Amino acid sequence: MTDIVEKAREYYAATRLVDRIQSALLNIAPEQQALTVAQLAPLDQFHTRGLPATAELAHAAGITAGTRVLDLGCGIGGPARYLASTFGCRVVGVDLSPGFIETATYLSRRTGLSDRVLFEVGDAQRLPFPDAAFDLVFLQHVAMNIADRAALYSEVRRVLAPAGRLATYDIFQREGDVVYPVPWARDASASFLLTENQTRSTLEKAGFHVTLWRDDTQVAAEWFHATMAGPPPGPLNLGLVLGADFRVVVANLARNLREERVGVLSAVLTRS
Repeated sequence: MTDIVEKAREYYAATRLVDRIQSALLNIAPEQQALTVAQLAPLDQFHTRGLPATAELAHAAGITAGTRVLDLGCGIGGPARYLASTFGCRVVGVDLSPGFIETATYLSRRTGLSDRVLFEVGDAQRLPFPDAAFDLVFLQHVAMNIADRAALYSEVRRVLAPAGRLATYDIFQREGDVVYPVPWARDASASFLLTENQTRSTLEKAGFHVTLWRDDTQVAAEWFHATMAGPPPGPLNLGLVLGADFRVVVANLARNLREERVGVLSAVLTRS
């Protein structure tokens, strides 16, 4: 395992996360009561714009009940559960963090989705799956932690069936230096942003053909403005996952978007 991968694993370490989430969930329902995907959305959609962004990307990707989906960098499983419950498909989630995988498995049991979602610890650049194992790879706010972007996209292509699709929603570099810390890194040593043009070029060189390419920066900036001007978050929020730095890193991401230091990209591509 490389130093970069190990640093990312340490950054996303989630000590006693299940215990903290169990306590917070008692504000909503007793332990034995089933929960819905919508109830968990403020907590388990670990990316800009949350559940609406997941829904938009999923519909653009053309998911059906028969689609074999890999949620790569799945976090605590929110997008995977949304896909399984909305489209009836089966989803495998992979993440570097054992704590995230433990939490994703617990929350899937609480939502009654354990028969349609499976989670395991793994490295996005060395996936434990055979060639052509999936029809769709879902990649949300993951690539900015991976230095060798070509290796990432090559591995994604390997596990996709012919004409399989990559649906990606990520941060890209714009003008100026990023203000840290941000949700994915405390400093520049763990952040590996590409520009929009570099991202597209790397994907195309890896063997992908663009079917959707959309700059969602303005939409994301407006969402942050509305969210931060609204009421404080309830007992279920990303602070349970991000920890004490939650407000600081979110405010910095909003600033980076507002000052056009970074942008947000939505894209769907086909394996050529």
